[in-house]
Amino acid sequence: MLTAKQHELLHFIQQKLDASGISPSFEEMKEALGLKSKSGIHRLISALEERGFLRRLPNRARALEVVKLPEGGKIADMHKVRENVIPLRQPAPQLKPIAANDIVEVPLHGKIAAGVPIEAFEDYNNLAVPAALLGAGEHYALEVSGDSMVEAGIFDGDYALIQKVSTAREGDIVVALVDGQDATLKYFRREGKMIRLDPANSAYEPQRYEAERVMVQGKLSGLLRRYH
Repeated sequence: MLTAKQHELLHFIQQKLDASGISPSFEEMKEALGLKSKSGIHRLISALEERGFLRRLPNRARALEVVKLPEGGKIADMHKVRENVIPLRQPAPQLKPIAANDIVEVPLHGKIAAGVPIEAFEDYNNLAVPAALLGAGEHYALEVSGDSMVEAGIFDGDYALIQKVSTAREGDIVVALVDGQDATLKYFRREGKMIRLDPANSAYEPQRYEAERVMVQGKLSGLLRRYH
């Protein structure tokens, strides 16, 4: 069964979509549910995605789609709702593979710190990227700010091409969201019950956090560098 907050968020998103056709921002969702930080919204959305109630639409800002609602298509009493669901739409058709010499546009979600974490990104433009640089899955781009990953060949001003994933393996270079507010590009390591985010610059110290404070937002799949 869904929790009361999951029901509340699902209902709020559907109301916004019905009214304007645009899903609400994380700030709007946070205020609507009376939460203190966006990290709670990230967790609720991830849980609803995993259970098939929500889907993120690729290459669009703030694009959430309600795939199904609890029984009867309405948000029922929080203590009485059952697992029966009704589909709202048919699944999106599979896209044909893109030719390797094609150019595709991916969302450019502002800057990502390759140093100290900075406030999490939301707004975006588009960045034209050779399709050959991207693998399978959904991608977005971030402009690198800082020098803490220089020993991995990632420099200030580079564009990091990120595959959207929510899990990572030991040693992956990931976009890590800390406390739902700050995003940083680092090596991902587990250290007992802690998560360690390692720089690739001896001038910087590793960052250690309790596991529940860190959300993986994607892993590095390529770099784009412009020469002026």
